[in-house]
Amino acid sequence: MALETALETGYGFWDPLVWILAVAIAAAVAYLIWRAGEEGYKRGTAQTEAFLSGNVQPEKGAIHVRAGNLYWGFLEALAQYYRRTVPVHTGVLNDYVLWFLGITALIIVIIGLMP
Repeated sequence: MALETALETGYGFWDPLVWILAVAIAAAVAYLIWRAGEEGYKRGTAQTEAFLSGNVQPEKGAIHVRAGNLYWGFLEALAQYYRRTVPVHTGVLNDYVLWFLGITALIIVIIGLMP
């Protein structure tokens, strides 16, 4: 009894036995690499801190980059747009759905009026 497991796709073949063998070999290699690792690792000690070229790690609040700093150029370039749209922004989902439906109705009317 011949066991045919390969599936010809026209671009190659799919054989689950080959994939199982490949995954098993990859897992064995990963296990061997893991076994060769350092056994002196201790969680929660200085070993787990980030290495900053020997410098003391600053407080997280001191190195935290605020979102306003990241988007400063973007916000500054579109300042006129945001001055008009931010007051309209209420944060209430019902308002957004109403805007969506109103604009969709407007688009449908405009498309309907086009020759």
